[in-house]
Amino acid sequence: MQTLPSTLLAATMAATAVPCAWAQTALAPVQTLRQTTVTGSTIDDRFGDSAREPTSTVSLSGRKIEAQHADNLVQVLKAIPGVTIDTQGGDDLKIKFRGVENQRYMGEKPGVAIVIDGVPVFERTGKVNINLDNIESIKVIKGGASYLFGEDALAGAVVITTKRGATNKGIAIETDVGAYGYQRELARIGHASDEWSGHLQVSRRQADDYHFQSNYRSEALAGNLRWLLDGHADLTLGVEKEDRFRDKHGTVTGVTQAALDPKGTLGRDYARHFDVDLERVNLTYSNDLSEHTNLLALAYQYRDHTRFWSAPQRFSVSGAPISSPDAYTLFNDYHQTQRGVKSELRTTMGTVAWMGGVEFKRNEYLNRTHAMVGFRNSPSPMERPTAAGTVFTDDRTGENVQAIYGEGQWRLATDWTLTGNLRHDRIELDYDARPVAGNGHSAIAERKTFDATSARLGLSWSGLANTVLFGNLSTGFRAPTVDQLYRGSQNPSGSVANNPDLKTEQATNIEIGMRKTFTLLEREASLQAAVFQIDRKDFILDSNGQYGNSSAAHVARYDNIGGARSRGLELALQSAISPAWSWDLAYTYLDATFTRYDRFMQAQGNPRGMPAGSGACAGPSPNWNNCYRLVPHHNTGNQVPRVPPHAVNLRTSWKPATAWKLSAELDYRATAWADDINQEKWPGRTVFNLMADYRRKTTWLGGATLSAFVRVDNVFNKRHYTIARGTNDAQSYATNFRYDGRYNAEDLSITVDPGRVWRAGLALRF
Repeated sequence: MQTLPSTLLAATMAATAVPCAWAQTALAPVQTLRQTTVTGSTIDDRFGDSAREPTSTVSLSGRKIEAQHADNLVQVLKAIPGVTIDTQGGDDLKIKFRGVENQRYMGEKPGVAIVIDGVPVFERTGKVNINLDNIESIKVIKGGASYLFGEDALAGAVVITTKRGATNKGIAIETDVGAYGYQRELARIGHASDEWSGHLQVSRRQADDYHFQSNYRSEALAGNLRWLLDGHADLTLGVEKEDRFRDKHGTVTGVTQAALDPKGTLGRDYARHFDVDLERVNLTYSNDLSEHTNLLALAYQYRDHTRFWSAPQRFSVSGAPISSPDAYTLFNDYHQTQRGVKSELRTTMGTVAWMGGVEFKRNEYLNRTHAMVGFRNSPSPMERPTAAGTVFTDDRTGENVQAIYGEGQWRLATDWTLTGNLRHDRIELDYDARPVAGNGHSAIAERKTFDATSARLGLSWSGLANTVLFGNLSTGFRAPTVDQLYRGSQNPSGSVANNPDLKTEQATNIEIGMRKTFTLLEREASLQAAVFQIDRKDFILDSNGQYGNSSAAHVARYDNIGGARSRGLELALQSAISPAWSWDLAYTYLDATFTRYDRFMQAQGNPRGMPAGSGACAGPSPNWNNCYRLVPHHNTGNQVPRVPPHAVNLRTSWKPATAWKLSAELDYRATAWADDINQEKWPGRTVFNLMADYRRKTTWLGGATLSAFVRVDNVFNKRHYTIARGTNDAQSYATNFRYDGRYNAEDLSITVDPGRVWRAGLALRF
């Protein structure tokens, strides 16, 4: 169980006799205590932000998002300090805050809760599939946020509200084109009256993409219908269905291939050919029971059916080498269903406001993997081949979550506001696996329960003109997964072990910040600044290291082996030079260090081969394409990889005429380590982007609004790595895609930026 220190927890509970929500007040100090009003909710973000909120938050309206003319969420969120995003084409991305979970890059959760219309959406790969055309607003909450959203909010949450309401009435038609076959189309029709409002839209995106075999497409149908039941109650139905396809991720292996073959025409990603079907439906009820009391309730269902190929085939059944880019061994079929209900009651009583909520959810995850072809893992005749059709996994995980949570706010004095949160989660995991030939085990049935308590205690002061100082202490947690708890049962033929005694991962966030409005060069300006520290404890990794290997001498299992600390400074400054010229500046300084990471076993050679020193690998010069060794590293004190210590984003816009807006952007990221052992680097880069917008009402189309844009990213065609990751020895371009028993820059997994990319579009709104 995770709690704040006892004294702070007692103070939090005292401040939240019934847990509750924050208040909305003016920035300027007042002379008397005014009534505190409730504005926060985990279900609905319609109540906006509060000047006295004691945590770093950033809100982006739908208009701001659309103004970016982005083709993925990276282009929207990269201007927010402390945010890093792994992207692999289209809207397929993983969002991370303040260096938390930057050491992981495969199928792990990101340490950030992704909440869509009140539903924390879990993606099996740790990424989130977001329909960018259906976003009404985004709210970013930084720091531990499990006190509101539960599991995986170690470093914060991204709260997304989909399109709804009268703003979508009328007809909209949009089309974009761009480099590498990019196409986008959208059509929407909506209506609004005193009794109801609603809209329906269809959208489509596709591109060949710069990288070899990295084409993607998505087709989505989305709609929202809101009924005004009476003067104080309404019911909102939201639906969305999306079909996505994404082929390779566009990675290359090593710096030589990144220079000579940046598109990745040679070599193979570990996984490809992702076919994803998504469905979402949610029903929200809101009732203003009185002038100061509101009841919210939400019921939802979210489905995800994902199929993909994995594990490139290296040898045929007879042991002959296989190098075809379409030769893969495993077909993965994954079904995920999330269902739940939650309800919140909030009210205000003079200088005190509170909110109490309950949440019940039932999630089910079905996973089946089988061999698409017959194969061997090495050419050794001693190895038994795997037959086509062999089933490796066929399991089901049921997850039940019951939670009670709340938030309270107390106006202590004219300028002081105390905020407290408390949430308790009970997570029950039921795991069942059928007997399958690939692992040779009998049926498995396991059950595990975790209890976790999360809290926040925050204070804000507005005693200076147009200034709010704030601070908070908050916590986050993440429960172990079935894969981590029962890996030995899933793979009994391998040298792995179960660990049902795993503890929840924990994070504690301390933050002090300021919000201020002031005059700069005779123009209004705003500043938000924060210093922070996040301590992670007991994070879970394989005892043999990241994506390592097992042997009789080094039996692997997941364990609470790690800790990390992130410290930093974030600044966001907005101002104008003239009525027509404005600019935004975001700066991040971030220092993320492993505080405990004693054992990292790096695999060198073919991790599916035989251990060096045994059998055919016993000689002084083993064939590393058939053999491997594990090299130990001590990473405590190392920098967390892929965390640039400095990041700057500067955006400026100029309106030379009423209908025109010209925008420019500079985005800088400093050099960072590419690996846990801090041996190879991910070089820094600076890119420039330009955009021109035209928007005006027409007289020849019945008053319709016509808009057009042209956007050019990476104007100067700066070649750089979008991401660089290093873990183990790999089959690289420099070694003719063979293992060489060493680890260096030729083993990095690299995605090369496509260089200069353009897009242009037209839109009509009636």
